[in-house]
Amino acid sequence: WFCHGPLVWRRNSMPKSKRNRVVTLAKVDKKGRERKEGLVNSVGECLDQYKALYLFRYENMRNDKFKELREKCRDTSRFFLGSNKVLQIALGKSEAEEPRDNTHRVAERLKGFCGLFFTNME
Repeated sequence: WFCHGPLVWRRNSMPKSKRNRVVTLAKVDKKGRERKEGLVNSVGECLDQYKALYLFRYENMRNDKFKELREKCRDTSRFFLGSNKVLQIALGKSEAEEPRDNTHRVAERLKGFCGLFFTNME
């Protein structure tokens, strides 16, 4: 504290530190509940629409190669890559919750980097 002029006391203050501020660098919106519910509904529709369901695992997948594969299979197939927990909910975590027979067995194997491949190809 110091006296500045006649009877005016001011507090000696330093500029505020900017070190401890939390700065968010992400410019991506969070995936909301609606988007997750949409994924669950899409998987459910594909269970009715396609003959076969395959679970595939990937490692170090390149976007260009996967894009080429999706283009080749566009007319007869559909790929789903998403959160394993959301895909498990879509397939049913138990026998009582499953929308189709034995889809809970596929859900049990959803661990790590996995995706679902629905197809009508023979």
